Amino acid sequence: MATDQTPAPVEHLEIQAGPYTYDALACGPADGEFVLLLHGWPEFADSWSAVLPALGAAGYRAVAVDQRGYSPRARPPRIADYAVPELVADALAFADSQGADRFHLVSHDWGGMVAWVLAGAHPERLKSLTVLATPHPDALNRAAAEDPVQHHRLDYVRFFRRDDGAAETALLADDAARLRAAYAGKVPAALVDDNVQRLSAPGALTATLNWYRAPESVISVPAGRITVPTLFLWGSEDTALGRGAAESTGEWVDGPYRFEALEGASHWLPEEVPDVVTPKILDHLGQYA
Repeated sequence: MATDQTPAPVEHLEIQAGPYTYDALACGPADGEFVLLLHGWPEFADSWSAVLPALGAAGYRAVAVDQRGYSPRARPPRIADYAVPELVADALAFADSQGADRFHLVSHDWGGMVAWVLAGAHPERLKSLTVLATPHPDALNRAAAEDPVQHHRLDYVRFFRRDDGAAETALLADDAARLRAAYAGKVPAALVDDNVQRLSAPGALTATLNWYRAPESVISVPAGRITVPTLFLWGSEDTALGRGAAESTGEWVDGPYRFEALEGASHWLPEEVPDVVTPKILDHLGQYA
């Protein structure tokens, strides 16, 4: 793999997957090993803007996609359309569209939930798995059941699951003050402004919240055991996802596994500390090329 340190230029792509068209960002040579990056809520592909060029410069073909509900031309109306199996199928379709039979998967937040499920169900498709912030769903489920603090950390999810419009109204009121507050000052202001503008479009915020509404309960995301080589990075100041779930995630990983707690970092790892997470991602990918 190349080790050029010159940042690679960012390309804008359109990916056709099923009946939908997804907007995406890409870096790196077309024949490089494929790396798929999945964002979280309330983010888009450009949450990886500081990571993509480094992956491209290292010779990977790195593609970050505005996922279902985030891409305007991939915004189906029903809550059921955002069920996790649909999101996993999308991710596989993204790789298929780029001719990648096997690939590296890098993820954050809700993208991490999708990634855990994909890795458990389709290990033959992955060379490696990297998850930022999000514990294995079973670890999070157990922590929420046993630890009242973790249970209440997920109160925002319970609010988001309401389908009466209350969450949308609250998040977008007063120039989206509550939505802006979700980033906790850890995401660059220009990126927050752009995210808010995009999520304020008719139907956009509802589509993204449907990711929370589609599961049967708050964290009913069946992921299975993980056999692929896995790197899990978690910030010690994450206000939603606590240390107990993070530290116990390895109990569900049977393959090579590395967990690192990034002391002082919060939930927004791709935007907040890209200089910390990017070398770790590159090291992990390099071991499992």
